[in-house]
Amino acid sequence: MTMLNFFSSAFSLNPAEENNMDHKNRGLALIFNQERFYWQLMLNSRSGTAADKEHLKKRFIGLGFDVKVYDDYNKDEIFKIITEAAGRNHMDADCFVCIFLSHGENGHVYAYDAEIHIQDITALFRGDKCPSLIGKPKIFILQACHGDKHDDPVTPMDVVDNNKINKVVVDAGVVYTLPVGADFIMCYSVAEGDKCNVPLCIQDLCLILHQYGSALEFTELLTLVSRKVSQRSVGNCSDRSAIGKKQVPCFASMLTKKLYFRPKKGN
Repeated sequence: MTMLNFFSSAFSLNPAEENNMDHKNRGLALIFNQERFYWQLMLNSRSGTAADKEHLKKRFIGLGFDVKVYDDYNKDEIFKIITEAAGRNHMDADCFVCIFLSHGENGHVYAYDAEIHIQDITALFRGDKCPSLIGKPKIFILQACHGDKHDDPVTPMDVVDNNKINKVVVDAGVVYTLPVGADFIMCYSVAEGDKCNVPLCIQDLCLILHQYGSALEFTELLTLVSRKVSQRSVGNCSDRSAIGKKQVPCFASMLTKKLYFRPKKGN
C-alpha cells in the first residue's frame, strides 16, 4: 500500500460510526455472583455482593438484556454455562455481557471452589470460536481485587493552578475483516495490582447507567464511573494502612466503533 493510499484509507474512516444496536434482541448478560467460597481457599465471604447483584440485574434488564444470575457456582458449572453461552446463536443480538462479582488477583477470578483464568473465559468468545458475535461488543465486567496495593492521593495540576455474521465491506478492492480479538471491552473495579477497598464501584456503575445509559457512549459512561470512584477515599477498613488511600476503576477497550445503549424502537 502506498503512503497516499494509506492516508486515503485512514481519512475514509468515520469517527462517529456506531455499533449496530438494531437487532431483534439486546443480548445475553450473565452475572456470576460469588459470596461464599470453599473453606480450603481461605477466602472471606463477600458481604454486600447480593445488593450489587440486584443493582446490576435491574440496570441491565432496564437496558434490554436477557439477564441470567448464578450464585456461588463452582468452576465446572461456570465453564459449562459460559461454554454454552459462547456456542449460542447470537445473530439476533446486539452484544454480549459477562459479569463476575468475586475475589480475584492478577489474571484470574475465583469460583466457589477454584480460580478461573480470565483469558480462558474471553477466549471462548473470540471471533474464531464464536462467529455470531463477530463485530459485536463483548463486555466483561470484573468486580474483584487485583492485588495488595493502594494509590496515594495526589492533587491535580489544574487545581494547583447489515449481514449479521460475516459482513464484508469492500473499499477500493480491499476486503475488510476483523481480528479475532476485536470488539472486547474489559472493565475492572480496580487497576491491576490494587486492592478493592472502595465498595461502591458497582453501585456507581449502576447509578451512571441509570442516569446516562441511553445517552452517553459506553466508554464515556465508564470514564464517569472512574471519576466518581476516584473522588472517594477509603474510609472504615480492617486494613488501617488503607484509610485515606485512593483507587480507581479501569477498562481496556478493543471496541472498533462507538457503543450506545439507546432504547430500542417501539420501547
